Amino acid sequence: MKLHRWFWFGAILFSISAFTAQGAGEIVIKMATLAPQGSEWHKILQEMGAEWQKASNGRIVLRLYPGGVAGDDPDIVRKMRLGTLDGGLLTVGGLSQIDRGVLALEIPLAYANYGELDCVREQIRSQLERRMEAKGFFVLGWSDGGWTYFFTKSPVRTPDDLKKLKMFAGGGDDQYVELVKKAGFNLVPLPSTEIATALQTGLVNAITMTSQGVLLLQWYKQLNYMTDLKWAVLLGGIVITKSAWEKIPVEIRPAIMEASLRASQRMREFSRQTDQRDIDVLEKNGVEVISIDEKALDEWRRLIEGILPDVRGSYVPVEPLDAALKLRDQCRRQAGKAGK
Repeated sequence: MKLHRWFWFGAILFSISAFTAQGAGEIVIKMATLAPQGSEWHKILQEMGAEWQKASNGRIVLRLYPGGVAGDDPDIVRKMRLGTLDGGLLTVGGLSQIDRGVLALEIPLAYANYGELDCVREQIRSQLERRMEAKGFFVLGWSDGGWTYFFTKSPVRTPDDLKKLKMFAGGGDDQYVELVKKAGFNLVPLPSTEIATALQTGLVNAITMTSQGVLLLQWYKQLNYMTDLKWAVLLGGIVITKSAWEKIPVEIRPAIMEASLRASQRMREFSRQTDQRDIDVLEKNGVEVISIDEKALDEWRRLIEGILPDVRGSYVPVEPLDAALKLRDQCRRQAGKAGK
C-alpha cells in the first residue's frame, strides 16, 4: 500500500511539473522511465543530464520522472506524442510502440550471446533509427538490461510447464497477446506498473524479466523459480521526439549525442556485469535456478521456429527481421572463424 501511495504521489507531482514554466533561456527536456529512483539506470541518466547542462552552459535542463510516475512505456510514448513528455529511457515495450522493427532484435533464442546481438545491432541500428525518425522520434543511444529469464511460482523446464501458468504480458499490444495465446500460453495483459500487485494477488504467477529487475523490485518474494534459459536480451534506448531534438541548438547537439551514447554504453556494461552476481543473490534469497537439458532446449527452439512464420511480416516487419537474421548468421560465422 505504501508503494501504491508513493506512486500516486509521484504521478501528481509529474502532472503539476510537466506544465511548469521554463526558466528564461532554458530548454527543458522532460524524460520519463520505469527505472526506479535511485537505481543505477536513474543515476546514469542524472549524470547524463549534468553533462548536457555543462555542455550547453546551463541552457539544456533534463527533468527526469523515474519509477513509472509517468506511467509504463506505452504511456510514456503516448505522452511523447502528445507533447507532455519529450523523451524516455524505454524498454522494447516502448520502442516497439514507435516502430516494430526493433523487435527483430528481440526474437527469443535468436542470439546465443551478447557478441551476436551487438554485431547485428551495430549493423542494423541505422535502419532502425531511420524508421523511428520517420515516425517523429530520435534515438540518442541504444541500451539493454541484460538477458531475460522466466521467473515463476512453480518450476518451468519445458513449454508445457509454462503453459500451465498465468504469465504477465505488457498491456497495449493486443497483437502480441493473440499471437502467444495462439501458441497455447495463458497471458494476462497488464500495465508494467501493476506487476507487483498482480504477483501478490496471484493474478500473475510467471513473468519474463532480467535478474536485475526481479532483484531490484523484490519480485523474488513471490516467484520462487528461475528457468536457466537465456530467452532474449531486454532491449532499451534513450529516445526523444524530433521536435524536442530540433529545439536544441545545432552547435550543442554533438555534445548531447556523445553524452547520451556514453550513458547508453554504461547501462549496457552495468547490466551485463551484474547479471550473474544478481542471480547469485537471488539464489541466496531462496530462488531455485532450474537447469535446461538439450532435450528441453530443443522443445523451446521448435516452439520459436513454429511461431516465426506467423511473426514475419505481421508482428515484425519483414525488412528488419530478415536483415537481422541474415546478419546474425554472418556474425556467427565470423565469430566461428575467429575462434579457430
